[in-house]
Amino acid sequence: MSAPAPFFEREGPRWFSIPAHRPFVDDLARGLLNALEPLGPEALPRATVLTPTRRGARALADAFLAVGGGRALLLPQIRPLGDLDEGEPPFEPGELAIDLPPAIASRRRRFELARLVVDHGSLLSFKPGPVQALELAKALSDFLDSCQIEEIAFQDRLDGLAEGDLAQHWQVSARFLKAVLRAWPERLKDLGLIDVSERRVRLLRALEKQWSENPPTEVLVAAGSTGTAPATADLLRVVAAAPKGAVVLPGLDEDLADSAWDRIEGSQGEQHPQGAMKRLLDRAGVSRGDVRAWVPDADSRGRWRRRIVNEALRPAEATADWLAQIAALRAEAPDLDPIAEGLTGFSVIAARAEEEAAGACALLLREALETPDKTAALVTPDQTLARRVMTRLQRWGVIPDSSAGAPLAAAGSAILALHFARLVEEPLNPVRLLAVAKHPLVLGEDEAPAAALLERKGLRGAAPGSAEGLRARLKDAPEALALCDRVLAAVDHAASPYADGFARPCHAAKALVEALEGLIAPARLWAGGAGECLGALMAALIQDGEPLPDASPQAFADILDRLVNEETVRVGGATHPRLRILGAIEARLVRADRLVLAGLEEGVWPQGAPIDPFLSRPMRSRLGLPPPERRVGLTAHDFAQAASAPDVVLVHCERRGGAPAVESRWLWRLKTLAAGAGLSLPRRDDVLDWVRTLDAPEPYAPIKRPEPRPPVEDRPRKMAVTRVEALTRDPYAVWARDILKLYPLERPDEPVEARARGTAIHAAFEKFAETYPDAVPADAAAVFERFYIEALVGAGMPPTALTREKALAREAAQWVADWERHRRAGARKIVVEAEGKLELSINGRPFTLTAKADRIEPSPDGTAHILDYKTGAAPSQKQVDTGFSPQLTLTAAILMNGGFPDLGSPTPGELTYVRVTGRRPAGEEQVRALANGESEEAARKAMDGLVKLIARYDDPDEPYRSRVAPQFVKEHPGDYAHLARVFEWSTSGDDGEGE
Repeated sequence: MSAPAPFFEREGPRWFSIPAHRPFVDDLARGLLNALEPLGPEALPRATVLTPTRRGARALADAFLAVGGGRALLLPQIRPLGDLDEGEPPFEPGELAIDLPPAIASRRRRFELARLVVDHGSLLSFKPGPVQALELAKALSDFLDSCQIEEIAFQDRLDGLAEGDLAQHWQVSARFLKAVLRAWPERLKDLGLIDVSERRVRLLRALEKQWSENPPTEVLVAAGSTGTAPATADLLRVVAAAPKGAVVLPGLDEDLADSAWDRIEGSQGEQHPQGAMKRLLDRAGVSRGDVRAWVPDADSRGRWRRRIVNEALRPAEATADWLAQIAALRAEAPDLDPIAEGLTGFSVIAARAEEEAAGACALLLREALETPDKTAALVTPDQTLARRVMTRLQRWGVIPDSSAGAPLAAAGSAILALHFARLVEEPLNPVRLLAVAKHPLVLGEDEAPAAALLERKGLRGAAPGSAEGLRARLKDAPEALALCDRVLAAVDHAASPYADGFARPCHAAKALVEALEGLIAPARLWAGGAGECLGALMAALIQDGEPLPDASPQAFADILDRLVNEETVRVGGATHPRLRILGAIEARLVRADRLVLAGLEEGVWPQGAPIDPFLSRPMRSRLGLPPPERRVGLTAHDFAQAASAPDVVLVHCERRGGAPAVESRWLWRLKTLAAGAGLSLPRRDDVLDWVRTLDAPEPYAPIKRPEPRPPVEDRPRKMAVTRVEALTRDPYAVWARDILKLYPLERPDEPVEARARGTAIHAAFEKFAETYPDAVPADAAAVFERFYIEALVGAGMPPTALTREKALAREAAQWVADWERHRRAGARKIVVEAEGKLELSINGRPFTLTAKADRIEPSPDGTAHILDYKTGAAPSQKQVDTGFSPQLTLTAAILMNGGFPDLGSPTPGELTYVRVTGRRPAGEEQVRALANGESEEAARKAMDGLVKLIARYDDPDEPYRSRVAPQFVKEHPGDYAHLARVFEWSTSGDDGEGE
């Protein structure tokens, strides 16, 4: 039998299809090679093949090498239809583009549109800021692309766009759209540029015209395109009619019933996987019966798989006869069950959540590598899931070839740039200063100690009020000071364009780049794929950002953040030759032995219809734009192509983002069709078992509550009354602080409001008493208010909090003035911040108790009142009586035993907390023991309790347990809870017993 004639010798127009279950690029390459190789070695390189994308072009080149059996081949000219480059034949052969202006760069286009948005902002119901203008510019770009790809003259259709009963919002949108879109062509004319989409359409039209008038004489094949754009569809028609031309369609359903094929129209047809193909054939005037097979197909299992998938995705109106269609399918193959045959190699995984789905996908890919030469690919439109799978695969040292890339925002150089832009907004923000100063790109080889000193001495605690204040903190650390000066100088340079608070983003970007290059060698800053991507973005901002409106430092940082988060970096380096991660469109042409289709949830695959901020559905219809559902039909075709592969695993999540997820309509239809045949889709629960076993934690064995027992000689023999309180409530804190000498570090930018308020009220009372030891001045309220505000500033109160505090200070000062007059009327003198101590012998060993009293008021009757200032809640009467708050009572014990040398040994008077807040009430006295012997008895009781407490801890077997009084945890969370791992042992039931 003679070999069949080459495809190009058949009568035209020539339309072919490669079934969905076949490897598209492999069959395409094999068919071209078989047809052209007999004509000599020069026949193949003279041929031209048009593919939809660049990745498809690369895949076809690889396929030629594979089907050529390793022989040296001169490849045909492979050109991507969807990504035209200037000067690349056959799209610009000399005169084709000589009259076309150059295309505007995508970023510049967005910046120019953002300028128009701001200029016409008065037509909107709000005033758009720079970031909002960028977002609206993106939506305008999408609208322009849609109109230009569909070749719609929208300028003539803008009048009356929002007439009728449309909401006011759409009428505002229509006015705005009309003004901006009429200004845009004029702006392009001034620039001497045109839109990329318009230029591409013109090129395709020019090429269509040229090939119609002068058809190419060499072999010309367009493969893999569904012709969704009118210009592309018309070019495909011309290619099919060329003397040696052919169009090869991906996955045309030749077995779909004619009745179902005829129903692929209207809104339902837009969502059908064959909808784009039917529109293409109708436009070209070609019937489905005129499309021939590219290569003979004898794969029974693949044929039935394709039939089942296409049946499941047939138009909704045609699904009523599914049972009849199942019977018809079985009647076609009486010797086997075609449904069961088609489901062979199909399986489903229902993961609990995204992380488990990522683990399952990674395991399926890894499992494929166990078979020599077997290839596998993950296909998903969810880039976040793709990146999770890549991370999981690194567990086995496997790096797949991924088209998802990595987000630029996660790259070190981009993180540094974003932190630096925010630092211009807040130059002394401790967290951002540390993020910049300690960044690996900024730190020199020997600057790590300097960065640690800068953190510990300069930036922990309250934020510095000024650069001079920060430098003062670092005066004893010259290395840290040098690093700080280097960073602050760079920040000052980056802030230089904001002379009046605003700057052009292009000037701000230039200053930011100069500042970064002053900190870091450019060769390091812009190195690698991420550095190149960030550099290109900053260059675009500098060169093309002139139209953007003036921005504040915060607005510029927001602009940069938004742009950086939209960028993706292509992952380079060595990748595994048998594993790929693909997007849905790329998988149309690329095939692997195993395909894992993941992200099969509604809103993910398929994605929901995009929300257009400018156009409602009726407005899109009036303009002649396709409905949003068309995208669903295109993704349905991509899904059908991938699902027809021999070994397919469908992965979906039961929950996404913590909320229940709905499985994809396509998966639901496949399950329903299988159930109608009395079958079910096989499950791979074993993979989920593997994932859960791999990630299963060790058996939960929480630690017991810590019970350190330091040697007796190391236990404290001198304690302040406040530390006795800590020993009563949380002995572990005493062990950590007083024995181990572990002092808590303040956090950078530590909130200081509560602490500053307490420090300031003590300082103000002390200064007021020292300045006016006798009579209270007439302007006492104003004086105390001034003292208090000065103390707040000195304690590090930030300006924002100080504004609120001034109002409270005024109320508090008035109360204090009245209170001072009342207190001094019955006091002999006022003693503030007096220090006292009491030497004791406990178990034959000396012990010293110390106290620092906020205020003692000796009275003429021989008693002395003890007062303690509070800005927060004071200890309750019960806490004082039970010994959990012994500060006042132990201070009274020291006083009555002569521990305050200048006061003798007076009888304790009232023990009082003075709470000052400035609120309602502005202040109040809270007496915890009266002067009629009650305070003396309370002091003796507290002293007895102290002796027993210290004696107990003289026992070497007595541990310093954590939180023996858990009832006070909310009031006093403590500084050592993390060290004691309180959450771990307390939630496991080991709460212990309170004392």
